[in-house]
Amino acid sequence: MSAFDYDLFVIGGGSGGVRAARVAAGEAGAKVALAEEDRYGGTCVIRGCVPKKLMVFASGYGGMVEEATHYGWDMRAAGFDWQTFSGRLNTELDRLEGVYRKLLAGSGVTTFDARARMKDPHTVELSTGETVTAKHILIATGGRPVRPDMKNAHLGIVSDDIFHLTELPKSILIVGGGYIACEFACILNGLGVEVTQYYRGAQILRGFDEEARGLIADEMSEKGIKIHTGTNIVEMYCAPNGEDDGLTAPMEARQFGGDEPEDEKVDGPIRVKATNGHTEDFDVVLFATGRRPNTDDMGLEDLGLTLGRNGQIEVDAYSQTKVPSIYAIGDVTDRVNLTPVAIREGMAFVETVFNGNPTPVDHDLIPSAVFTQPEFGTVGLSEEEARDREPIEVYCTSFRPMQTAFAEKPDRVLMKLVVSVETRKVLGCHIVAPGAGEMIQMAGIAIKMGATKEDFDRTVAVHPTMSEEIVTMRKPMRTA
Repeated sequence: MSAFDYDLFVIGGGSGGVRAARVAAGEAGAKVALAEEDRYGGTCVIRGCVPKKLMVFASGYGGMVEEATHYGWDMRAAGFDWQTFSGRLNTELDRLEGVYRKLLAGSGVTTFDARARMKDPHTVELSTGETVTAKHILIATGGRPVRPDMKNAHLGIVSDDIFHLTELPKSILIVGGGYIACEFACILNGLGVEVTQYYRGAQILRGFDEEARGLIADEMSEKGIKIHTGTNIVEMYCAPNGEDDGLTAPMEARQFGGDEPEDEKVDGPIRVKATNGHTEDFDVVLFATGRRPNTDDMGLEDLGLTLGRNGQIEVDAYSQTKVPSIYAIGDVTDRVNLTPVAIREGMAFVETVFNGNPTPVDHDLIPSAVFTQPEFGTVGLSEEEARDREPIEVYCTSFRPMQTAFAEKPDRVLMKLVVSVETRKVLGCHIVAPGAGEMIQMAGIAIKMGATKEDFDRTVAVHPTMSEEIVTMRKPMRTA
């Protein structure tokens, strides 16, 4: 008889934790339990990828109506109804959470709706007062958005709060230049909100291919988003004598997750003074300036676990911590913070620990998408990263796609391959275009397999499509 209550105890009911628990119990035959203090599905399902993508879809329909008139359709748009959309959104998220619960139950996983805290390397204390033991413990608690350390930061909201607004604001300031900031800038702009974006850097989407992010910035500006780079907030406070315009959402949303109580009451628009000398009032300020792993008050450091500068749990290639019985996967490790990566890490953990097949996590050549408008799909090295490593050729084209050009829109797309001169392998592929996320998944397969530029050249184009340009670029635009 086992000396422990369970073979595996998982802390965190997000995508990675749920997958690891299900596979360990259902396929490896382990006795598994899982604790989740909030909603099952985690960041991705409840307050990230899924609701965000549904908002992306919603924000795109307004432009379709205008575009359709150029194709002969007599259409009228009465306007966007946030209450209708948010009601259906919440119903869908409730359904998905129920699916996650059923999957766990169907796999034989015992679940606890409680916060879990480590007591010792094999013991977990639950907020219900229960104490349970396990041979192995997997921490998959994910991460959370954080406000900047500045006065009156509580007046702003974070990305989690967007989905709980009861009304759309008329105006919003988004602070940040990463993919979350840019995605919500495009979404809210598409829903009719007046969007201003501050970013302290020289160009949005730092870390991505320079040419691609430049085009995205241009397209965002063309659609009416006011991007101010090299700009940050000097101070923010409630505007004096602010009048209630009926937008209850900003008032309520600013109370979500406030860091510390402030003397100033939220009773009107938010006045923001910027480093560029500009002062403006906004209904809502959204901070998209960073995230932090959920490791606070879990008793981890008392056990000898090493935490990084951002609070992340440090693990080896097999997701094992310095305490042999404790593993960690997903955003709480701050390696590659993407849902499919957390799921892969969970699968590798089960393979290593329960199937006796040590499997390191492969973080190389991961395709990803940024759901701006237009979308950005990317895999492999940027042009800048590649040229710092070896001689390269860059194959690139930018053009107006047929669908929007016919509708007399100025939209442009970008197709780009970064190729090694020595090996001829495609080191990176970058696509800025509608549907780029769908395209990059397919390109990712070829690049992961080590495809050369000549392999792309031998592939017959699908015509007429935007993506055919990926296999028809014959001469390099430049070498480096």
